[in-house]
Amino acid sequence: MKKKLGFYPGCSLEGTSREYSESVISLAKRFDIELEAVPDWNCCGASSAHNLNKILSLALPARILAQAEKAGIKEILVPCAACSNRLITTQHELFEEPELKKEVEETTGMSLSAPIRILNVIQFIQEYIVPELPNKKVNAFDKKVACYYGCLLVRPHDILQFDRLEDPQSMDEIMKTSGAEPIDWPFKTECCGAGLSLSRSDLIGKLSGKIVNEATERGAEAIIVACPMCHANLDMRRPVINKYMGKKLNIPVLYITQVIGMVCGLSPKDTGIKRHLVKVNIN
Repeated sequence: MKKKLGFYPGCSLEGTSREYSESVISLAKRFDIELEAVPDWNCCGASSAHNLNKILSLALPARILAQAEKAGIKEILVPCAACSNRLITTQHELFEEPELKKEVEETTGMSLSAPIRILNVIQFIQEYIVPELPNKKVNAFDKKVACYYGCLLVRPHDILQFDRLEDPQSMDEIMKTSGAEPIDWPFKTECCGAGLSLSRSDLIGKLSGKIVNEATERGAEAIIVACPMCHANLDMRRPVINKYMGKKLNIPVLYITQVIGMVCGLSPKDTGIKRHLVKVNIN
C-alpha cells in the first residue's frame, strides 16, 4: 500500500537546489511514497528572520505547521536542513511557552492544536527507504565518501535529539548500505559559512575550503550532503574555494538522495546530477 507523507520543499528546493527536489521526489516515487505538499506554504525565514524579528521568525514556520495541520498532515518530510531546523525548533518553543504561542497565533491568525512529526531527510531515508533498499538496489556506490552533516542537522542537540553532536553516524550508515565507504574525518559538522555566501564569499572560501580540502586529502571521491546551503557553498563556490586554497579541487558534492537514487537505478535526469557546477564523473 502506498505511503503518504506531508512535504515541505521550502524556497531552495524550488530554486537554487532544484536537483535536490528532483532527487527527493523521484526517490519517493521509486519507493511508492506519495508526497503531499503543504498547501499554500511560505518561506520559513531560515536565512535571516531570526536576526530581524523574534515573532516573525516564529510566525513564518508556525504558519507552515498550521497549514499542514489544517490539511490533516500528521507527519511531514522537510529535506532542507535549515528548514527542518526552523520548523522543529519553532514547534518546540511554541509548545513549551503558551504565552508566546498565543502571541504567534494572533500574529498569523492560525492556531496549532498539537505537534506534527517533522522528519529531516536522513530520518526519512532511515525509516522509509533503507528497509526496502535491498529490494530496489540495482547498483553499488562503491566509492570512498565524506559524509558532511553541517551545522543544522544536529544542533541544537537538546531540541533536535538527532544523532551524535560531534561525530554523527546516521548518514555514514546509510552510505554503507549503498555500498560506499565513509571516511573517518573531523569536519562532519563544521560550518561551511552558511548564509554568508553572498555577503562574504571570502569567508566561504576559507571555511568551505578547509572542508573540501580535508575530504580530498583523506581520499574521499565525493562529499555527501543533506542541505541546500551546504551544497551551494561547497559546489557553487568552488572557484572561491580553489582561489583560497591555491589549488584546484575537483571532488564532487552530492545530495544523499542522489546517491540512493543512483543505487536504485534512477537516471541522471531523475536525480538532477547534471545540474551541479562541479562536474560529477562518478559511474
